[in-house]
Amino acid sequence: MAKFGKKSKTSQDIPTAALPDIIFMLLFFFMVTTVMRETDILVKQILPKAIQLSKLERKSLISYIYIGEPKQSGIFGKEPKIQVNDVFVEIDEIVLFINQEKDKLNEVERDQITIAMKVDVESKMGIVSDVQQELREANARKVLYSSIQTIDI
Repeated sequence: MAKFGKKSKTSQDIPTAALPDIIFMLLFFFMVTTVMRETDILVKQILPKAIQLSKLERKSLISYIYIGEPKQSGIFGKEPKIQVNDVFVEIDEIVLFINQEKDKLNEVERDQITIAMKVDVESKMGIVSDVQQELREANARKVLYSSIQTIDI
C-alpha cells in the first residue's frame, strides 16, 4: 500500500509584481500636485486693490519684477529696491535681465514675453517710471501690474 503524504507547496513570498506600478503612480501623483516656489520675495508686498482683473493663460511667458521696501531694512536700507528672481538689481541691469529671460524662451515666443510688476502700495512712482523706461529700451512692451481684487458689497 502506498502512503500518501501531504506535500505543502505554499510559499511565504509576497507577490511584488504590482509594486513598480504602485510606486510610479505615487511618484506621478506627487509630481503633479507639488507646487514649488520659484523665487523668494525679498521686498515687502502690499499690492494695490482693483475692481476688474483678468487672469493670464500662459504663465511660462511671464517674468516678474518686484518693487518695494526690503524686508531686511537693517541691511539694505528703507528705500524701495527692485528685485528680479532672487536678487536685487539696479535700474540699469533691467535690460540685461529682460534679455536673459527672452533667451530662455523659444525664438517664436520671445516677442510674447510679459513682464509682471508687483509694486508695493507705498512705493514712489519715480522708481516705477524708471523701470518702465528700461522696459521700453529692452523692447518689453507687454507690462502688467499685479493687484488683488476687492469685493464690493
